[in-house]
Amino acid sequence: MQLRSPFLPVTATSRRDLVERLVQLVVGLFLYGVALGFMVRGGIGVAPWDVLALGVAEQFGLGYGLVTVLVSIVVLLLWIPLRQRVGVGTVANALLIGPAADLTLVLVPAPPSVWIGAPLFVLGLVLLAFATGLYIAADFGPGPRDGLMTGLVARTGWRVWIVRTLIEGSVLVIGFLLGGPVGVGTVLFAFGVGPLVGLFLPWATRLRTARSQQLARATPRE
Repeated sequence: MQLRSPFLPVTATSRRDLVERLVQLVVGLFLYGVALGFMVRGGIGVAPWDVLALGVAEQFGLGYGLVTVLVSIVVLLLWIPLRQRVGVGTVANALLIGPAADLTLVLVPAPPSVWIGAPLFVLGLVLLAFATGLYIAADFGPGPRDGLMTGLVARTGWRVWIVRTLIEGSVLVIGFLLGGPVGVGTVLFAFGVGPLVGLFLPWATRLRTARSQQLARATPRE
C-alpha cells in the first residue's frame, strides 16, 4: 500500500510563473493581515474567527497577531485526523497573516469616533475580499480554516453551508464568552464577505490563469 504524501505538490508552467505566484501569495496574505487590522481598529465588531482570537488575547494577555498564528496552528492540527494535505500557501497563511495584522495595529491608531471607525471597517472588509482573491488564485493550497471546512465536508458528507455555519457559529460563541467584540461589523462580515469574495476571486483567477498560460507559451521547450 502506497502512502499519500501529506503535502500538496507545487506545480508551475515555468520558473517565472512560480516566482510570480509566490509573490502574489505573499502580497495577498500581507494585505489580508492589513485588512484584519483595519477591521479590528474599526471598533464595530469583527469576523467570528477574530472574535475568538481577540477573546483569547484578552484572557491571556497575548497579542492579537500571535493568537491568530496560534489558532491557525491548532486548526492545522485538526487537519491530521481529516487527512487534509498541506500546501505552501497553507503554511504561509498560518504564519504571515498574524504579524501583518499586528504591524497594522501598531501603525494605525484607534479612530476617535464610529464615523471614522465604520468606514475603516468597510475598507478592511473590501480589502480582505480582494486579498482573498489574490492568495487563493495563486493556487498554493487552502488556508487552515478553509481546509478544516473542506475536510469536515469530505468526512461527514454534510453540505458546505452546514459545516461552515457550525464552525463559524462555534468560534463566535466561544470568542464572545471569552470577551471578544461582537457588533454590527460581525453581521456586515457575515453577509458581505461572500459576495465580495465572489466578485474578486473569479477576476483574480482569470488574470492569474491567463498570465500562467502566457508564460508557458513564452518559455522555450527543452
